[in-house]
Amino acid sequence: MVTEFRDKNYWALILGGSSGLGLATARKLARHGMNVIIIHRDRKAELPDIEEAFEEIRNADVRLESFNVDAIQKEKRNGLISEIKKILNEKGKIRTMVHSIAKGNLKPMTGEGPILENTDFQLTLDAMALSLYDWTQEIFHANLFAKDARVISFTSEGNQKAWANYAAVSVAKVALESITRSMALEFAPHGIRANCIQAGVTVTRSFQLIPGSDTLREHALKRNPFKRLTIPNDVANVVYLLSKDEACWITGAIIPVNGGEHLK
Repeated sequence: MVTEFRDKNYWALILGGSSGLGLATARKLARHGMNVIIIHRDRKAELPDIEEAFEEIRNADVRLESFNVDAIQKEKRNGLISEIKKILNEKGKIRTMVHSIAKGNLKPMTGEGPILENTDFQLTLDAMALSLYDWTQEIFHANLFAKDARVISFTSEGNQKAWANYAAVSVAKVALESITRSMALEFAPHGIRANCIQAGVTVTRSFQLIPGSDTLREHALKRNPFKRLTIPNDVANVVYLLSKDEACWITGAIIPVNGGEHLK
């Protein structure tokens, strides 16, 4: 195993890293020698299994620090930045920041039950798009990014296609991509690269909450040239590739990681 990040005081900050794509990314980067900070929001009943997964990461002989705190609230974020400063202790720097927050409202626009409202859009947009910018700014102003840093977030095919009950998340994904392009442009002089990974249909906890997810899953299997779904490790592998020195010339990109699922 190549551990090219070891002994460089590099850290990965993963927002939403207790399951799915975020957890797979933490495992992958740790195996290559990167220390990890995970910020997640989970119920107490889920913590024993989560801590077990975190302990496996620590066994990769890296440091892992975690905070079960809502990363979206500004006052909480300010406190977390102070804690991160202490952990990095001036010598450590954040090489890779991964935004994997999945907190949104999945409601229909019509019907007899609760329908999508303006506040649902606002909550989803803030959590799944604007928080990427908020965190990037906070880390930047705290001077915690490495000289060559990578900001990576996750989008989906819902950025272009309309799925029932997915409107608020779809809006957030489009905004996330737009923010990423603008950050890639404006933060480039400061050595920060920003990219979005468009993952294929991946059966994660958040995906299973989407109404009609079984239909989406079946349709993706039919379209995929390899006749299988994307798994979290597929996405984590590309986060790792984007974190390497050789990927320094990739920025402002929306990168499909789906085995060709988008081709038809």
